[in-house]
Amino acid sequence: MEAEYDFSRGKRGAIDPTPLGKSRITIRLDDEVLAWFREQVHIAGGGNYQTLINEALRQYIQQNREPLAETLRRVIREELERIERYGGC
Repeated sequence: MEAEYDFSRGKRGAIDPTPLGKSRITIRLDDEVLAWFREQVHIAGGGNYQTLINEALRQYIQQNREPLAETLRRVIREELERIERYGGC
């Protein structure tokens, strides 16, 4: 081990750069909410709970932007596709 280290070129902050289109933030979530998302990742056999939280927020935003008629059309299309794929109820 060296007696002295040179940190003059050192940088503060995250080691991994934040990808374009993403922002690094600090957020406080209820323990139960975080535990639920982590459990979903565990049940799925792996993944990233932060990705699940992001997807849940996107779905919430989409539902609040989408007019009721469009929501009904989307749900009907999804159900018809499910019926076609799995054959009935």
